[in-house]
Amino acid sequence: MTSIYFRFVQFCLGVYEGKEFLDGSALKGFDWAAFYEFAKKQTLVGVVFDGIQKLPKNVAPHLVLLMRWLGMSQRIKQSNERLNVATVDIYNKVKAAGYSCCILKGQGNAAMYPNPSARTPGDVDIWVNAGREEIHALAHYIVKNSNGHVVDESLNHIVITTNNITVELHSTPGFMANFVYNRRLQKWLKRNIDLQCENITELPNGVGAVAVPTLSFNIVYQLYHLYHHYFYEGVGLRQIVDYYYVILNLELGVWNCRLCDEELKNCELEIQNSKLKIQNSLKHLGLWKFARAVMYVLHKVMGLSEDRMVAPMDMKRGRMLLDDILNGGNFGHYDKRHAWGRDRYDNNGFKHGALGHNLLRLYRDISLLRFYPTEALSEPVFRVWHWWWRKNVMP
Repeated sequence: MTSIYFRFVQFCLGVYEGKEFLDGSALKGFDWAAFYEFAKKQTLVGVVFDGIQKLPKNVAPHLVLLMRWLGMSQRIKQSNERLNVATVDIYNKVKAAGYSCCILKGQGNAAMYPNPSARTPGDVDIWVNAGREEIHALAHYIVKNSNGHVVDESLNHIVITTNNITVELHSTPGFMANFVYNRRLQKWLKRNIDLQCENITELPNGVGAVAVPTLSFNIVYQLYHLYHHYFYEGVGLRQIVDYYYVILNLELGVWNCRLCDEELKNCELEIQNSKLKIQNSLKHLGLWKFARAVMYVLHKVMGLSEDRMVAPMDMKRGRMLLDDILNGGNFGHYDKRHAWGRDRYDNNGFKHGALGHNLLRLYRDISLLRFYPTEALSEPVFRVWHWWWRKNVMP
């Protein structure tokens, strides 16, 4: 059943022609209610609705479900419109305060979709070229002037709300539990921040321009981000589709370059060098094994061809990752294996308190130890250090 789900998602995104869907032959007796729950679990409701609108009426979902789907899709569209405006607003406020910055993931990723308004949005993540103390002061300055408040503070970011939008101000976009790889990651991020803050793109509907990371940076960074969430809670198909578009857009850049015949050889050489640098960065940061697993998932879910991959597929690790994605859904919130230690369950999945959250992370460390031993062995030690840091160092 998952194979037809994957093909239909590809069809909805326009990367698969889907003649069997357009003529209805593959959808006779299709369980639309089950597929709706799958799409909701993976936060793909809006994306899938784009495809449903192309279908013959005789195989489309029944009217009640169709109206529910339409309603959710409209709310997703409205949320994207609000978040686009909020993204430009917070970006401009940080710039006006005198800091260079760029928008991570989120609306920058949505801009790569064929229909940016169909992607289920989250919050606004902004990487500020400043230290923790400066960002602490910046956060309080922003909320003081925008009807907001500081929600939380952690090792690498401060969470605020401003005009009912959740914003994460990052001093660094991430960290790794293993000391050696984390040190390498921080050096790599510091070395690359200036270029990311200069890469300007326009958000949809003329709301304004913001800086977003380059595609070559995102291939490494967003893979790290997937790896981080894989250890801490899980990832969903929305994040996989995001990563597919990062890779696809890098390749589209290649084909645009190839329109210039006289520069053909230079273009091909540039792309080969770019991929080699990406591969070297993935290996240097300890992400190579996970990259190979993600390539397998991209191949199975999105039909990514091997010539576009940044690493060869690892079937064993890839199957394990895909199984985790299908069981857990968006950020692992629906994984019944995580039901113990939960505080509650709602429409967005299981919710854990402090004890349940730490037990969950220990469970995932043990589960992943065989496949990713360096990070799995380091994570419990890092967690103890982080607890001490919050108690004794954090303002």
